[in-house]
Amino acid sequence: MSELPKDLHYTLEHEWVKKEDDLIKIGITDFAQGELGDIVYVDIDTLDQELEAGEVFGTVEAVKTVSDLFMPIAGTVVEINEKLEDEPELVNSDPYGEGWIILVKPTDPQDFASKLLTAEQYQSKIS
Repeated sequence: MSELPKDLHYTLEHEWVKKEDDLIKIGITDFAQGELGDIVYVDIDTLDQELEAGEVFGTVEAVKTVSDLFMPIAGTVVEINEKLEDEPELVNSDPYGEGWIILVKPTDPQDFASKLLTAEQYQSKIS
C-alpha cells in the first residue's frame, strides 16, 4: 500500500496538492511514482503561464513511459522545483517532500477544497 499523507489533497490523475499560504505545491503521489517506475526526467515548460484545471503543465519520463502532469486547479505556475533537473529520482524517493514539482498561484483559492479529493477519497479510488 502506498503512502498517503492525510494533510494533502489529491486528484484522480494522481497529483497531490498542498496549500502553502496563498500558493499551492503540486507533485505526484507515491502510488503514481510506483506505477511509473524509475523517473529519469521531469519536463516542465509552463513557468509563468496561467493554466486551466485539467490542462497539462508538464511531463515525467520514466524508463519505459512518459506521463502527462495535469493542473489540479486553475492558476499560474510561479516556481518549478529546480532540484529535479539534476535529481529527477527525488520524485521516486520523496514524492511528498523534496520531489515536489511546481508551485502555483491559484486563480480562485476557493477551488482548493471543492475540486480535490481527501486522502480517504483518493485511497478508495486506488484500492
